[in-house]
Amino acid sequence: MHPGLTQSPLMPLYPTQRSVKRRPGFRGILTAALVCLIGTEYGYAATTSPEHAFTRNQLEIRKNQQIADAKRFKAFYGFRFADRFSQSGIRFDNQVVDDASVSYKAAHYDHGNGLAVADVNGDSLPDLYFATQVGTSQLWKNLGHGRFADITDEAGVGLPDQCVVTASFADIDNDGDPDLFVTTVRHGNHLFENLGNGRFKDISEASHLDYVGHSSGAVFLDYDRDGLLDLFLVNVGVYTIAERGRHGFYLAFPDAFSGHLFPERTEYSILYRNLGNKRFKDVSAETGLRDGSWSGDATITDFNLDGFPDLYVVNMQGDDHYYENQDGQSFVDKTSAAFPKTPWGAMGVKFFDANRDGLLDLYVTDMHSDMTQGQTMQALQFNESAEKAKSEAFCAIQWTEAYLQGASNNIFGNAFYQNQGNGKFVERSDSLGVETYWPWGFSVGDLNADGFDDIFVTAGMGYPFRHGINSVLLNESGTRFFDSEFLLGVEPRADGRTEKVWFTLNCNGPDKQHPECNGKSGTIEVLGTLSTRSSAILDLDGDGDLDIVTNEFNDHPQVLVSDLTERRPIHFLKVKLIGTKSNRDGLGATVTVKTEGRSLTSYHDGKSGYLSQSSEPLYFGLGNASKVASVEVRWPSGKVQTIENGIAVNKLLTITETAD
Repeated sequence: MHPGLTQSPLMPLYPTQRSVKRRPGFRGILTAALVCLIGTEYGYAATTSPEHAFTRNQLEIRKNQQIADAKRFKAFYGFRFADRFSQSGIRFDNQVVDDASVSYKAAHYDHGNGLAVADVNGDSLPDLYFATQVGTSQLWKNLGHGRFADITDEAGVGLPDQCVVTASFADIDNDGDPDLFVTTVRHGNHLFENLGNGRFKDISEASHLDYVGHSSGAVFLDYDRDGLLDLFLVNVGVYTIAERGRHGFYLAFPDAFSGHLFPERTEYSILYRNLGNKRFKDVSAETGLRDGSWSGDATITDFNLDGFPDLYVVNMQGDDHYYENQDGQSFVDKTSAAFPKTPWGAMGVKFFDANRDGLLDLYVTDMHSDMTQGQTMQALQFNESAEKAKSEAFCAIQWTEAYLQGASNNIFGNAFYQNQGNGKFVERSDSLGVETYWPWGFSVGDLNADGFDDIFVTAGMGYPFRHGINSVLLNESGTRFFDSEFLLGVEPRADGRTEKVWFTLNCNGPDKQHPECNGKSGTIEVLGTLSTRSSAILDLDGDGDLDIVTNEFNDHPQVLVSDLTERRPIHFLKVKLIGTKSNRDGLGATVTVKTEGRSLTSYHDGKSGYLSQSSEPLYFGLGNASKVASVEVRWPSGKVQTIENGIAVNKLLTITETAD
């Protein structure tokens, strides 16, 4: 999506009709090519769009190819996801600001919104909070059996028209229920204290977490191991001006995606220390954590195994940064030692043990490298080989070194760093098959319960681009991932849609100067393709297998329910942690489950995907193992606790940190 430097270092690449009608050059050629391919001017249709028919044909080709390719793999894929949005009772609609729709700009508003998962009322069922830019963010109570009820008003967490970006649940006061932190674009961030029974109180000002800026991801961690959860707030950078548009949103800079070239637009992320009594303090300066990346999200890990959580901060317009925690006193940038090359346009990030060797690997998805003119030209025809390839050649042609601010240490595409131990990583994204196209972020979970974590990657752009697919990458025993979204029913979408009406214009009235009205009269509907921004993997309906919930961009969610347990018997273990000396949520704990001949390790980071968070129990697929020999927990306090008796398979195991 992002800056095309063919004509000017500040010119965005988006192929809109504006460029066809009013600006000659490569951008016009690009859009003209799209018009030629789909047989219509992109985005305009009254009823059926030729672009829709073109897309459906290409999706069918992909499906058939994926079915043929799957014969080479052994991982189980004989199950399906079905979109149960209609049956769920959820009636949330993500709505976007004008700068992501009718007055479209290449700005960070199109990065969308997240969702958060927690049991807010103590009934042992996961509830869902969806964020939106326009309208009301919503909290949906899980009624069981895949049904939900809207409790936003009674909970008091709606924040209408506050341009909410995302949210995170965490027990900030260790009282046993999850509190809610919400980020916004220049409407102030909010901390809601959970009062019990699904009711919340806004304590933003008193807590000192009411920062006003261009905030994005929110990561809870206990960086100093004092038993209280601290907060790392990710701020993007200044991409708006003072003028407001409809619904009170702040208009974006026309050159928003060159913001990293202007030092005065830097907006530093913030580390808040939990002081107790529901109060926080900005300790960024005193801990040496001064990150000015154009970042959307971050994650935690204990890379050096010293018990203190470290931070990895992605950068959507430059180098990522890995900060090592120095005994809870300070942070030191050690990126170059561990990750000498990082993606240039990173969005999603997570540490997890992909090959079950006990070492945490790192996966980073890179959206922006795919948004080059050459790469987009190839992608117009759903060229799968192009979508699974890196973008170095295109980026080198299009972007100058000045714009990239030095690219010798960058990867232009997704990165998968396989942990070799002793502080060494090997980048293996291509050989492992985890390169994808237009990815925002991803969620990790063992979708087929075979003992190896799989990946769900959200993707696509929406208006004014063609349709892009989400990816499901099934883990082939830690040796490779294979594409399975068509095998599992995730693609194409169950309702058959690839686009929707993005906005409506009156070309005889106030909208007659709009580029989409060129050569048209009367009322027209402008279409935009569907795309997913964030996701969470969880056992939504309590049947033992993992489901997927998404937050779409300018559309309603997908509620993808798995039928795995109906297709075959599975073995799994859920682990819920209750800290006593450690923070109540147990964030920062390492859990190792040992079965006959296998050891499964997970780090409890609370992250569920790009801009998404989950305080739900850890899930371990056990494969063919019908017994669990032991469960070891390395608590944030430093205590190591081992459970060896009374571990029932296919159940929830609750582990409370012991005092001794």
